[in-house]
Amino acid sequence: MTEQQAIEALHALPRMAKGGAALTRMQALLDKLGNPEKDLKCIHIAGTNGKGTLAAMTSSILTHAGYKTGMTISPYVLSFRERFQIDGKMISPRTLASLTARVLDAAAAVEAEGGEGPVEFEAVTAIAFLWFAREKCDFVVLETGLGGRYDATNVIPSPLVAAITRIGLDHTEILGQTLPEIAAEKAGIIKEGCAVVCYPDQPEEAMGPLLTAAAEAHTSLTVPDPEDLQFLKCRPLENYIDYGGYRVMLPFPGKHQANHAAMAVEIALILWREYGYEIPDDAIEAGLREASMPARIEVLRRHPLLVLDGCHNPDGTAALAATLAEAGYDGNLVGVIGFLKDKNCEKMLENLSPCFDKVFTVAPDSPRAMTAEELEQAAKFHMDAEAAGSVSDGIKQAVVWADENNLAGVVICGSLYLAAEARPILLKEAQK
Repeated sequence: MTEQQAIEALHALPRMAKGGAALTRMQALLDKLGNPEKDLKCIHIAGTNGKGTLAAMTSSILTHAGYKTGMTISPYVLSFRERFQIDGKMISPRTLASLTARVLDAAAAVEAEGGEGPVEFEAVTAIAFLWFAREKCDFVVLETGLGGRYDATNVIPSPLVAAITRIGLDHTEILGQTLPEIAAEKAGIIKEGCAVVCYPDQPEEAMGPLLTAAAEAHTSLTVPDPEDLQFLKCRPLENYIDYGGYRVMLPFPGKHQANHAAMAVEIALILWREYGYEIPDDAIEAGLREASMPARIEVLRRHPLLVLDGCHNPDGTAALAATLAEAGYDGNLVGVIGFLKDKNCEKMLENLSPCFDKVFTVAPDSPRAMTAEELEQAAKFHMDAEAAGSVSDGIKQAVVWADENNLAGVVICGSLYLAAEARPILLKEAQK
């Protein structure tokens, strides 16, 4: 099996299970594989937004502290192999192929005995567990795919730390229609014996279920103190912070990312104070400074401005809009936007409308994408909008419009599918 054959075989698995939410399929698959999840020491991350950057910062800190650290992220942006990383390096094509074959053989054995085969994310998670166990990782920073309680990653025993990023309204058809319902699902990763770290600006409605879950697990929530977080003087779209004496220029703009950095610091301090793992202060600062994750308000060029962001839900667009406004770019930009049909398009457009003088709408490379024309019609109620023929065309038109109208630059935002297609084009544009 080649890497491409492995990826195609995984993509051919069902995306969602017919039988609904359950961990029985995942557990049956892992039983066939020898239960590699039982050999892992995990930091488990759930939440609506920010899971990926928190995972990147946390794993970078642990790697800088000298620990062999596995990390999963979902979804990927540029390469499928981004999903599986150890010390910031992706799984090799050969290893991905061999472990995929092993997982698919185990799935076939489960089905031969009358069991239900895995969905794609379950198989992907099993590959990650096998690789991390085989490589004897000291830690695994594990990002949930969807929700928490019934997420495939939640078959692990009690993690060392359960981290809950900001809760928002997304995937409501699966997780619930209200913030308390969604928070209760995310809180499903909180287990007896684990420490819990919570986002410092959590919506009040989400806190009840999180506090209840922590109490039932006989643990308490650690929440970074906003008074310990200082924003230091820096250029627009830079993020120079001091959190409790840890002073660092973050690679991710935005107040929300400073909150994630504070969470990463608290996770590191818990691993040291409560579990005895040595994590030096310089490893914490270096880990935050050198963390990497594409398409998170990624500044690819400053003059004229070129920014890429995978803000694929209302909270994400609100964070992007707030960051651009704080940097002084409010209304002085051209947007290239593309959304999926199952997102709250109206709220996302409402959030983004103050940012842009003009937007070009495009269709991300996904069967779930809104067409450029559908998004144009929706966007016209909020801003000057024009459909583009392709992502490449939209970027070219936006760059020209910004230049001809003396605007500060271009922001490409929306679905991570759009980010994946746009980023190689933008990197070439940034070199001009």
